[in-house]
Amino acid sequence: MKLESGGLQAVIDPDSGGRLASLKFNGHELLVTDGDGATEWGCYPMVPWAGRVRDGRFKWSDRVHRLPINCAPHALHGTVFDAAWEVSGPQSLRCRLGPHWPWLGEVRSCFSVTGDSFEWRIEVHAEQDSFPVVVGWHPWFRRSVGGGSSVRLEFEPMKMYERDASGIPTGERVPPTAGPWDDCFVELKKPPRLTWSNGVSVVVESSCDHWVVYDQPAHAVCVEPQSGPPDAFNLGAGAVARPGLPVSHTMRIRVLDSGVTV
Repeated sequence: MKLESGGLQAVIDPDSGGRLASLKFNGHELLVTDGDGATEWGCYPMVPWAGRVRDGRFKWSDRVHRLPINCAPHALHGTVFDAAWEVSGPQSLRCRLGPHWPWLGEVRSCFSVTGDSFEWRIEVHAEQDSFPVVVGWHPWFRRSVGGGSSVRLEFEPMKMYERDASGIPTGERVPPTAGPWDDCFVELKKPPRLTWSNGVSVVVESSCDHWVVYDQPAHAVCVEPQSGPPDAFNLGAGAVARPGLPVSHTMRIRVLDSGVTV
């Protein structure tokens, strides 16, 4: 599935987790387009949870639920990032949440490219019973675009989540530390912006109010909007999808030329 507007071109891969497999601006690729595993390239949806669920277990409605361990000893990034999605329209996909999710439900994606922006809406639908939901996106932005030097990240959060010895948030919010990071942040002063030396910038905007920044890799910077923190279900965070009342969030990536002021 290919979407284009002016110099912006987006390619969606239904067979690889319904992800944004490529995002090019004036012929320059902005995303990492290959990786050692399904979690390490493109921009993929994290549903019905984002980040890690501690030990792959959480309690909901007085019952303990267990999830498959794919980042031992934890469950990572939901159930759909490596699934095959069904094309449901010229700019939309759908995917079942099972079989490893305890409830019946479906996630729907809708994409658009207009002017300088790529926009992605995700809806999570419950079919019979209500269940907890966190929606997130995991874009892998290249550190180098068009042969330029390393990307510069402008990111101004007011708070970050404290992490314990296993790297999972405790729920306590503290003043941000200096990077590099693999952390979750809240209360941003403005949307994150990445700028490369060739003059290309991207601004990442979202209806989500949590942001994970992973800037430790030498080849990439990940700026991830999420509707809750990692391990949200055990922290009492996130939303609830109910039959007829889906959870919906959007992410927009704006691509700017040199000299354009945000």
